[in-house]
Amino acid sequence: MLRVSPLTAATWDALEALFGEGGDPRWCWCQWWRLRAKDFSALKVPQLRDRLREQATSDQPPGLVAFDGDRAVGWLSLGPRADFERIVRSKVIPTVDDRPVWSIVCFAVSADARGGPAAPPDWAAAMASTRALLRIAPAPLMPRLLASRFSSGSSIELRPPDFLRSFAGTA
Repeated sequence: MLRVSPLTAATWDALEALFGEGGDPRWCWCQWWRLRAKDFSALKVPQLRDRLREQATSDQPPGLVAFDGDRAVGWLSLGPRADFERIVRSKVIPTVDDRPVWSIVCFAVSADARGGPAAPPDWAAAMASTRALLRIAPAPLMPRLLASRFSSGSSIELRPPDFLRSFAGTA
């Protein structure tokens, strides 16, 4: 059974092992969307890794880790739009109104877990059926997945639906 947990100091080592498998996360450490282009270019991989580790110890974890047993098999970077400098400054991803939205900016699945329970549609279902999001997101800003497929380097914006506010006990 897939378990989804916020990225914290306790789950850091598992995520670091997942990122060590290769692919985009290995070089950007999910900082590409969080920094302006010139700031991102000025940093080296160890500095980007340290930034994510620091974010993992903050009051608002930067994402969710999917576990198969004790092994991290998936990663989803998400947060309030304002946390992502590249989106905030983007001319192609404009702000359409003043309502708060959350953005999903990175989705990674271990190569040997693809097609299994950590595949995007199943992971989305696991997230929707857990309270992991409730532990990291203020209830009025709870995100709803709008798509079942994600790719690294994509950004998806989310609005809090009424059913999640009532699920969180804030309706």
